[in-house]
Amino acid sequence: MTPRQRQAARRALLDWYRAHRRDLPWRRTRDPYAIWISEAMLQQTRVETVIPYWERFLTRFPDVAALADAGDDAVIEAWAGLGYYSRARNLHRAAQVMMERHGGALPDDPEALRALPGVGRYTAGAVASIAFDRPEAVVDGNVARVLTRLLGIDEEVSSRAVQTRLWEEAAQLARGEHPGDLNQALMELGATLCTPRAPKCSACPWSRRCAARAAGRQEELPVKAVKKAPLRMEAVAAWLERRGRVLAVQRPKRGLLGGLWELPGGEIAPGERPVETLARCVRDGLGLALPGVDPLGAVEHVFTHRRLRLHVFRGKAGEGRVRRSGWEAHRWVSPSALDALAWGGPARKALALARDEA
Repeated sequence: MTPRQRQAARRALLDWYRAHRRDLPWRRTRDPYAIWISEAMLQQTRVETVIPYWERFLTRFPDVAALADAGDDAVIEAWAGLGYYSRARNLHRAAQVMMERHGGALPDDPEALRALPGVGRYTAGAVASIAFDRPEAVVDGNVARVLTRLLGIDEEVSSRAVQTRLWEEAAQLARGEHPGDLNQALMELGATLCTPRAPKCSACPWSRRCAARAAGRQEELPVKAVKKAPLRMEAVAAWLERRGRVLAVQRPKRGLLGGLWELPGGEIAPGERPVETLARCVRDGLGLALPGVDPLGAVEHVFTHRRLRLHVFRGKAGEGRVRRSGWEAHRWVSPSALDALAWGGPARKALALARDEA
């Protein structure tokens, strides 16, 4: 686009956004902290899912100081159910860094933002533009789809060359008045009109400028690499009771579902039957015998690159002191208090199955 065309496109997009933007709670505040939390939560998560989490999180941790002072378990508990738990741990660490280096406030400089744990180029651009009116670019999945269609980019969207061009185009668009609104408008356009399937081109403020629409190729762009099939995993988990209490174990702080609670179990080794896996994991990981368990069935859970089939059992735990190995912590919890722990998605499904079969 020429500079004149870009300015015309910019004005049309801002006019559309001001008339049609969704009323989202983080758009009613100028608090940089609240905006930062929303941007972290919105990565890989749908808006309607994020809204109640964002509201509860801000009630519990209303500012940087409150988040920095919180315990790891409290932060993970407030995040439980949103997935991608490294985001929560990074928020916690970043808040502590801000207390140490920035007086408990979010820095308004994009470079300083990028130096915070978990803050990459996109988040820094979003916070800098929306909270501080800095002319910084953002490119997420929605923006990439809008721009590849607008410009008719016919190369694989994740390639370095295309990503470089998209960031350059987004940076050009951000230059001017109201860069935060402009960036939100780009994201809003991708989320509501320029959707992956059946885009609503007739309502789009850029329809006359769109190369993909002119060529009738809206749904062909952006060009994406073929996804690999998710890796299949098989594991076991067991509701183990002793004197009316259920044994819960906490995963290590780092790694998949780090710091979350689950029922004892583990991954099935090649050639091993599920009940044999369970006996091995309880013996080696907790130092307990397994007098007997009943199979309840299995639940499925899909991660980004993995598909888990979790075989669920219920039974009694053997007597003796727990000698824990491989887990961060363990607790004997009354069934009514189990929901107070921060469980990951697979563990919640296993709990639901165990309760249904009780």
